[in-house]
Amino acid sequence: MSTSTTRKLFGTDGIRGIAGEPPLDAATVFAAGLAIGHSVRKAGSKPKIILGRDTRESSMWIASTIAAGLREARVLVESAGVIPTPAVAFLAHTHAFQAGIVISASHNPWRDNGIKLFGGDGFKLPDALELEIEDEILHHAARSVAPDPSKLPLIEDNPALQADYIQFLVDSVPGLQLKGLGVVADCANGAAAAVAPEIFRRFGGDVALLNIAPDGRNINEGCGALHPTWVAGEVLKRHAEVGVTFDGDADRCMLADASGRVVNGDAILLMAARDLMSRGLLTGNLIVATTMSNMGLEAALKRSGIRMLRASVGDRYVLEQMQKNDAALGGEQSGHILFPHLATTGDGLLTALVVLDLVARTGKGIDELTADLKVFPQVIINVKVREKRPLESIPAVAKRIRAAEAELRDTGRVVIRYSGTEALARVMIEAESDEAMQRHAEAIAEAIRKELGA
Repeated sequence: MSTSTTRKLFGTDGIRGIAGEPPLDAATVFAAGLAIGHSVRKAGSKPKIILGRDTRESSMWIASTIAAGLREARVLVESAGVIPTPAVAFLAHTHAFQAGIVISASHNPWRDNGIKLFGGDGFKLPDALELEIEDEILHHAARSVAPDPSKLPLIEDNPALQADYIQFLVDSVPGLQLKGLGVVADCANGAAAAVAPEIFRRFGGDVALLNIAPDGRNINEGCGALHPTWVAGEVLKRHAEVGVTFDGDADRCMLADASGRVVNGDAILLMAARDLMSRGLLTGNLIVATTMSNMGLEAALKRSGIRMLRASVGDRYVLEQMQKNDAALGGEQSGHILFPHLATTGDGLLTALVVLDLVARTGKGIDELTADLKVFPQVIINVKVREKRPLESIPAVAKRIRAAEAELRDTGRVVIRYSGTEALARVMIEAESDEAMQRHAEAIAEAIRKELGA
């Protein structure tokens, strides 16, 4: 079957949409199981796949439907139940599964859902393989008869898999003791809620676990990594030292310091880079961030003798740059942090534990560890779009972008890109001048809105 060059289903992080509607209708989900099953059968005579899900009310029927497709393709399916996305990556490569599938839409609202894929090595699939699978999904979706999800048997979960992931996290920070450190952990009513209570219980201390009562519809609702000011407020209210907050599938982490200040992925990268360097673990004295990371991070790292390379937005692209340059640390401003010596993919819970270990070992608060990070004023405007045409091909938009780049030059940055998971154009301007930043961001956003606005 020929491979198309334009993605119709897969974005930067799997397939995502409104549950029950294409591409997450029963026919396409069943077809996805068939296509993924056929793909892994090429790797062995008795392939098996691990399946995990988040807490959305649609996650169970989607998991059951994709499992039906996998079984139709004669693939064994084992479910880890409600579990973070990085747990599936970890279990896939440590338990000899040929692939891992996660049913989750990450930070999106509860009505959305998605399908994320990992290979048996624990890494996200290469673009070329995703496109092959996509072609077969579209082929089967047009021809196969999908079963009624309501008539499918419920998937039986294996709690031992969840326990293995918890043990992995505990073993990753062997000396961590949280006694005497006040911590607030916001689990976003998502996948972290299934494992965080046991993980933090193992480390002791005064940990307030919040948003751990998912009802299928409250995932990410006013909380989690997309709303970090919520946990920051709780840190102040409870007089805690550290706040940690995760998104719906717990592959990203944001923080709050003792003063109630939100601490994003840039600051986490700065703390982790300096710590790794001090212990001789920062290979090449470099890290990989993205085009969205603030110029202030680059300046602070430079003062410590650390180089920063920039990759395209998306943890798969960060990882590609890391592997190319043998980097020991990389990540995104949004809180996806990659520690390749510990895990194959970004893991919010692992990131939180690494930071808490750093705070406990040094006796320094997050505010002290990031005191010299002077953030350039930055604004991001999200514009809903009806289509994703190349922005450079739209004269009115290209003109506004060129004007911003010409004025800002060495005093700022202009990054305009489409979201890989939503129908959005993201306009990011960074500048020493707040007035210039706002003026150019609004002008570019308005040009996009007029040409492509939904």
